[in-house]
Amino acid sequence: MPALNPYLNFNNNTEEAFNFYKSVFGGEFAMVMRFKDIPKEYKGPDHEDNKVMHISLPITGGGVLMGSDVPESMGEVVLGNNIQLSLAPSSREEADKLFNGLSAGGKVTMPMSDAFWGAYFGMCEDKFGIRWMVNFDANSR
Repeated sequence: MPALNPYLNFNNNTEEAFNFYKSVFGGEFAMVMRFKDIPKEYKGPDHEDNKVMHISLPITGGGVLMGSDVPESMGEVVLGNNIQLSLAPSSREEADKLFNGLSAGGKVTMPMSDAFWGAYFGMCEDKFGIRWMVNFDANSR
């Protein structure tokens, strides 16, 4: 069974929000990656360099709260599109099965493929409007 974690999107205040969540849940950030840290071919405008590309905070019970700032090129975050569910399957095969099942009748926003951070990753919106991310990382197993 894959791990299921909430993924929160923000308009330029991810770091502030996650420092708040850290004060509530405790613990330390497992990862903080900024847009300036990604390969050039994926980068946007220089003024987005210090925005948070990905942050994760392990919370009680084995869950992980994750989030990012949304670059201008991806539109504005509004209530309703600011939460996604992230699945962490245990194999590429399971990742494909889950992704294909969830995207059936819905919309693929990023097909499953090898991502620059080393994972096999894809994003979709199911037929009910729920946004999903599927991230298989063989190195975290």
